[in-house]
Amino acid sequence: MVLYFLLAFGNASPSRAAEKPREAHGMTDTFAEPGVALAWGVLQGDNESATVIALRIVTDAAMYPWIAASGSDPFTQRQQSLLGVTESAGVVDVRVPRSRFADFPRTELRFYDTAPMTPAATPRLIVFYLGVPDTTPEFSSDAKLDAYLNDRIARMRGSGGKSP
Repeated sequence: MVLYFLLAFGNASPSRAAEKPREAHGMTDTFAEPGVALAWGVLQGDNESATVIALRIVTDAAMYPWIAASGSDPFTQRQQSLLGVTESAGVVDVRVPRSRFADFPRTELRFYDTAPMTPAATPRLIVFYLGVPDTTPEFSSDAKLDAYLNDRIARMRGSGGKSP
């Protein structure tokens, strides 16, 4: 009887839900790997409370058709959604007040290869940052920020093997 259970269950493959997502620590204002490219920028406001962090996320929708983003406090484990689970249109911009990073310094970008059916669904990839990268440039106008983000993504896509 024991042999039957070992044969029956020992060869069973683990379910997709049981797989742990791959995590990557983003360290600079850009990140790229097959299927994902992203760039950070700061849009300066008239004061600190009006200053915004912008994050442009470009995905290969065939690899990662669903994305989400959240901020968390690593000490209290409190979380705040920055972008609910969203079907990727290829390019998604996330904008957050810079002051939000004081309370929720960890940013997680979750990339799903299938539609998440529950809030606890497991993403295929998590890219995380601990605060706003030090290398993130600041801009005085939305047009300059947009041009920079477009240029950075275009350069990463042209760098061979790192484009989504």
